[in-house]
Amino acid sequence: MIELTILMPCLNEAETIATCIVRAQKLLTDNGIEGEILVSDNGSSDGSQWIANDLGARVIYCPVRGYGAALQFGIEAAQGVFVLMGDSDDSYHFDEAMALVQQLRQGFDVCMGTRLKGTIEQGAMPFLNRFLGNPLLTWIGKFLFGLRISDFHCGMRAFNREKVLRLDLVTTGMEWASEMVVKAWLAGLSFSEVSITLHKDGRSRSPHLKRWRDGWRHLRFMLLHCPTWLFTYPGLFMMATGMFGQAVLARGMVRLGPLMLDVHTMLVCSILVILGMQVMATGVFARLYSSLTGILPFDAKFDSFIRKFSLEKLLVACLLAGFAGLAGFSHVMWEWYRTGFSELDYRSTMRLLIPALTLIAISVQGMFNGFMLSILFLKTKVSRLNTPE
Repeated sequence: MIELTILMPCLNEAETIATCIVRAQKLLTDNGIEGEILVSDNGSSDGSQWIANDLGARVIYCPVRGYGAALQFGIEAAQGVFVLMGDSDDSYHFDEAMALVQQLRQGFDVCMGTRLKGTIEQGAMPFLNRFLGNPLLTWIGKFLFGLRISDFHCGMRAFNREKVLRLDLVTTGMEWASEMVVKAWLAGLSFSEVSITLHKDGRSRSPHLKRWRDGWRHLRFMLLHCPTWLFTYPGLFMMATGMFGQAVLARGMVRLGPLMLDVHTMLVCSILVILGMQVMATGVFARLYSSLTGILPFDAKFDSFIRKFSLEKLLVACLLAGFAGLAGFSHVMWEWYRTGFSELDYRSTMRLLIPALTLIAISVQGMFNGFMLSILFLKTKVSRLNTPE
């Protein structure tokens, strides 16, 4: 049985692929590991694949371009129980990676290398990546998902092949590194980390990594996989701020130092309430859809909580809010009629009209959102066949 597959994604790495393979061979022989070296070639045109093949590595040809695609293709083709992955530019020395393998032998599902707690050689990582990009993205990952690792995007990591395959990773670009960590953590896989050294790579050309583009792709992925922070909390903040503002200004004009807040501010607060409610509803839809499609793990507590809001309950609540809004609107219209449709005092009229129209708007929003939620629940009954009871 093959215990370890050493996986290297490769795209035009003729300058360094041989060195990486030799280091990987040294790891296997020095530690008596039954293993294989697997190169997932992503369309090299410089002969990298032939160099790897001549040195005894198993070479496969990934038909889909992208760092993530090459890795996922390699994991699916790997024969080892464990997979140790690293770039084929000689920035990670495979012969120094035994500590990661030992963590898997001790029962961990994923072992991350950490450059930020290890050693970064001079010139191995650009200044902005080292002191801004990687620390910031790692902090965001910790904040959004509760991750307890110190280097979210380290390219050297080892993991249990079967358990990572069950995560059903789908991204094909650099964000695959984030997807793997996020989904593994949310799925409850056990993590450990080992300090490693990041060496200056051996290439004469510029790296494939594009700092700002790939950084944004990592950030976008994390935000899309945390709808609570992307939608629900911002929506709740907008709605609470708008409601508070309307409640305060309903009594009359408010002075804050040199600022005079009046019905114009009240109108802004109304828009905040309406936008906040829709953003919150979008967060619920995103969270539920993510669970249905497997983008995020099924959350029984969330599912049970949302199911309490049946279509009938939502419609009754929305109708009550709508009738209250219509009552306020009708009162304003009646006062206008009584004055012979003459000019009204907007300061007093708008203090009632704005909240009334806000209630009508959120009533209509709520009813349509309720129907949308019911549609998703109907889909749940026929599609979520693997949901735990």
